[in-house]
Amino acid sequence: MNATEKRAIAALATVYGSRMLGLFMILPVFVLLGRDLQGASPALLGVALGAYGLSQALLQIPFGMLSDRFGRKPLIQVGLVLFAVGSLLAGWSDSIQGVIAGRILQGSGAIASVLMALASDLTREENRTKGMATIGLSIGMAFALSLVLGPMVGDAYGLTGIFLLTAVLAGIGMVLVATIVPTPETRTHQPDALPARDQLRQVLTSGRLLRLDGGIFVLHLTLTALFLIVPLTLEELGLGTNQHWWVYLSVMGAGFVAMLPLLIIGEKKRRLKQVMTVAVALLGVAVALMGIGWERIAGFWVVLFIFFTGFNLLEALLPSLISKEAPAAGKGSAMGVYSTSQFMGSFVGGALGGWLSGFAGASGVIVLILLAIAVWLGLVVTMAPPRYATSLALQLTEEHTQDPRTMREAFLAIPGVDDAVVLAGSGEAWLKVDRQQFSEESLWRLPFVARQI
Repeated sequence: MNATEKRAIAALATVYGSRMLGLFMILPVFVLLGRDLQGASPALLGVALGAYGLSQALLQIPFGMLSDRFGRKPLIQVGLVLFAVGSLLAGWSDSIQGVIAGRILQGSGAIASVLMALASDLTREENRTKGMATIGLSIGMAFALSLVLGPMVGDAYGLTGIFLLTAVLAGIGMVLVATIVPTPETRTHQPDALPARDQLRQVLTSGRLLRLDGGIFVLHLTLTALFLIVPLTLEELGLGTNQHWWVYLSVMGAGFVAMLPLLIIGEKKRRLKQVMTVAVALLGVAVALMGIGWERIAGFWVVLFIFFTGFNLLEALLPSLISKEAPAAGKGSAMGVYSTSQFMGSFVGGALGGWLSGFAGASGVIVLILLAIAVWLGLVVTMAPPRYATSLALQLTEEHTQDPRTMREAFLAIPGVDDAVVLAGSGEAWLKVDRQQFSEESLWRLPFVARQI
């Protein structure tokens, strides 16, 4: 990357990561600290915990499409303002209803897809994957850091402190976007960046993609619902809020290390379906074990370790599988639906989990999660083995005379090409290829292919 690209990606990763840090920090402490809010009940605490997911899910794709018309940076600034105002509203509220309204307003700044699109605008084709990976890494780091900072800040300053810190982070993000992030001269329409209307229908009717969307829905339903009971369990085991951080930090770190061999086996040995089955099963085992009356923190730590091993593995696997299964030139649309499913899972997990905990306690939440995981496990066991295809973008020659249909048929005739989309207007073609079977020599024989981009 050149200096401009590095500066842009570093700033965007900071904006994205700090925003997610603010959203995540509330997870490990809200059920404990929110009990003192006026009108608080288990059901409303659950709604507040997952409320941001509802507005995120509803507005994720519209925000991305609006940025094509009004520009990336203005939409990002609008989203950060909404996020900051929502954080202030939640922080200054002494009632659960006010916090719910603030959380919904936080989520209405649904700028994830716009940030990715801006990163695409500001990087050259050969560096785009690095930029996206850097931003993706910031999300994982934000989640891990939130499980440490949330209990610390919450113990020292309460919910108000967490929400006000979140508003400050949003303000820093606005300054970075205004001063550090370059303004792109033109907005590109990268198929890998934003949802497209003509691709959404294909994505929404793909059974293979819908299984993965269902998977991320269940995963984040599980995560949000579990944070309705895990902090309470730690409290019952004698740990104060200021001590929860070391439990989360240690199980997250150990779970990350434990999942790496499985991830490598899945990718290198092409055993992704088997590895995914193991990961979902680990979630089910861990959640079932949480129903046991634990008397020592060591035993419960092992249960959390099992859970976060499966969770970390699935968080890494699912986006990779979406990329492999997405149609050529359709990754942006596939990821838009995937993100919507993720946030909707957070909302349903919080709202339904909170409602169940109100009259059935922790056992009701556990039953909900186990039923959802059982359905997911059935979908994984019965799904076809995933395609091991990667995207390949090509620049077409300016003097080509073939029509798009003829060129697409020529691409599909090459061994290892699973799908092809020809974008005649921009002089590009997008292929999905299996690298083990792909005949690159046959590709370069085609007279209308200029180079790889």
